[in-house]
Amino acid sequence: MLKGCLNGGRLRAEHSAVPLTPGQLAADAVRCAEVGVAAVHVHPRDERGAESLDPAVIAAAVTAIRAARPGLPVGVSTGAWIAPEPADRVAAVRAWTVLPDFASVNAHEPGAAAVAAALHERGVMVEAGLWTVAAVDAWRRWPVPTGRVLVECLAEPVDVALADAAAILAALPTDPPPVLLHGEGPATWPVLAEAVRRGLDTRIGLEDTLVLPDGSVAPDNPALVSAARALGAR
Repeated sequence: MLKGCLNGGRLRAEHSAVPLTPGQLAADAVRCAEVGVAAVHVHPRDERGAESLDPAVIAAAVTAIRAARPGLPVGVSTGAWIAPEPADRVAAVRAWTVLPDFASVNAHEPGAAAVAAALHERGVMVEAGLWTVAAVDAWRRWPVPTGRVLVECLAEPVDVALADAAAILAALPTDPPPVLLHGEGPATWPVLAEAVRRGLDTRIGLEDTLVLPDGSVAPDNPALVSAARALGAR
């Protein structure tokens, strides 16, 4: 499964094609689905352009994407940088009026288990973000099921990112949920190639990288998706 990660915390100052508004996210989701993504992961923004878990902000983004591309699964982040207090993240999830199909929870963050439980209570599929081997242990203590594991290699040196991927994958239980492997920055394309080699799910988009495999600046998210498909991502 190839997922499109459309914006993350990127700003327009970093790349002019980063989608921020519900309309922009919806348009990019449609174009990315047309060239091969099976789902999209977005970081909805408020009127100031800041990432937000506010029910109205989540509802606007998810509703716009679903209206533009019915049936395309939509996921959001619950990263602690969006709302540092775990209780605030839990309260936000419980107040959502429009539910995404899935949401990522970083296992190493304070309150991660409680956020995962709140998502599960609402019927939202939980994705466990695993950045380290230690995070695997934390995730395995969660009291609720996980629909997908995200092995997230955030180190910029390629050799370090690939070593991290191997270590985290080796620490997973023998029969884990579906696993999505991805990198960021300079390691994005080498880690994506490793995911393809291992037959794992992966993702691509302006959240993770601004460049194509040849090092040239990507014009937009669909160009990144097309490049990932050319490398064998499905």
